[in-house]
Amino acid sequence: MKQHFQYTLLLALLVFTIKSKAQQNKLILLKNVNLIDGTGSVSKPNVDILIKDGNIAAIRSGLKEPAATQIDLKGKTIIPAIISAHTHIGTLKGNTSTAENYTRENVLRQLKRYQDYGVGTILTMGTDRPLIFEGLIDSIKAGLLPGARLYSAGYGFNTPEKAPGSWMNLLLRPESPEQVPAQIEQLAKVKPTVVKIWVDDHGGKADKMKPEIYKAIITEAHKKGIRVASHLYNLEDARDLTASGLDIMAHSIRDKEIDADLLKSIKAKGVAYIPTLSLDEYAFVYARKPEWIEDPFFKASLEPGVYEMIISTKYQDQVKNSPDYERNMTGFKMALKNLKKIHDAGILVALGTDSGAFPIRAQGFSEHLEMELMVQAGLTPMQTITAATLNSAKILKIDNLYGTLEKGKKADFIVLTESPEKNIKNTRKIESVWKDGRKVSDGPLKK
Repeated sequence: MKQHFQYTLLLALLVFTIKSKAQQNKLILLKNVNLIDGTGSVSKPNVDILIKDGNIAAIRSGLKEPAATQIDLKGKTIIPAIISAHTHIGTLKGNTSTAENYTRENVLRQLKRYQDYGVGTILTMGTDRPLIFEGLIDSIKAGLLPGARLYSAGYGFNTPEKAPGSWMNLLLRPESPEQVPAQIEQLAKVKPTVVKIWVDDHGGKADKMKPEIYKAIITEAHKKGIRVASHLYNLEDARDLTASGLDIMAHSIRDKEIDADLLKSIKAKGVAYIPTLSLDEYAFVYARKPEWIEDPFFKASLEPGVYEMIISTKYQDQVKNSPDYERNMTGFKMALKNLKKIHDAGILVALGTDSGAFPIRAQGFSEHLEMELMVQAGLTPMQTITAATLNSAKILKIDNLYGTLEKGKKADFIVLTESPEKNIKNTRKIESVWKDGRKVSDGPLKK
């Protein structure tokens, strides 16, 4: 039975690969494009883009290639495919988030959802399960399966618990620094893009990882050439983690306004920052009716049953009456303020959302909401697009091929009916999504 399944899978992969190669080998000439290339440069109107073998072969006005299939995109704007550098996948199904939901079918279904929203690549942060490391993730990265490309932090590090939550039961939970080397050794076998650690007491509701343990994790991960990303909340934790060699802050600093000394240290040490503003807004926004709650673009991103839950009076009252309600709103405002200061200091800011961890954090829509919130924080739309493309590619160390639309790079992009150069919400006006030089989706609303 197992051999038959493997044979069927290999056959399907072979057919998919042959079809993909045949499509890639076609020359495609996109005419009259308004190009936002992701580098931060102003848009380039009326240029032509030649695609060959899934890569960008040339970009300039007046390109001629008689052998190419020509597509006129006059009036349309192209941006690089979004890269979300903090997500979770596989555990969502309906209103639940559990280990039992983590199946091959569910993972691939959600990767397809991300792709429909123009998210070409994701990094999952520490809650993946063994099945993807048995060949599946390699096939996904290689583009042999449909959907967004998947990079993973494997199994994250958290504090010891007697009864960890069901879908978090594969987290590594050292009780002492001495246990860390062997755990990093085991984790390294699944070749994680980064190591994820949780350093947060969740408002006094949990134990916080001890500094001697996270220092050991950072040290041992670096010995293996693996960078470390931290869940965090408090400024003083961010300060000590930076001094300890942290590579990536995977959430915003939300308890206090960041000071000049920490800004200087973060920049000097090259620590990257992923603000996940949408996560913080989701923590309180459903207590009222956000402007996008009835938007089909939002509703299409939800698991079945979630929309009915979040519009119910019961759920809205639950959010409003939560003891954390005021703290969540205050933390969100501080996150906006700190993002602007961090970006202005010249620190690398990338896009991530924590989407997929819980049903209220919609996969795909969250990435577009995140960009809107980054602009709300004070970044320009073009700075925000760069954060969501080039900078996120740098986080994943794939910026040699992805993140910008330049000669020699992969032809992963979104065709938009309106330019987001002045209005970031126009990233939601998706006409089509392209991967490896071929159209793979007409967006989430055209199925």
